[in-house]
Amino acid sequence: MSSPRRACPICTREIAVVGGRFARHDPPGRRTVLELISCPGSRRIAPMMAPAEKLFDPEEPPIPGQQPLF
Repeated sequence: MSSPRRACPICTREIAVVGGRFARHDPPGRRTVLELISCPGSRRIAPMMAPAEKLFDPEEPPIPGQQPLF
């Protein structure tokens, strides 16, 4: 199972979001040295996604023939 991906706010690359934070990643482009450099957007808190759609309206009366569960 893969992690959801969102655009990094700094480098705009699609990055995995793990535990509510962007995964550590390198900035785009070629490296001139062998040193690994993390993007400043690494490990930042990712913004929440849009709220989930409701499956039913709690204000709507139940369908005829069904009894309430509780």
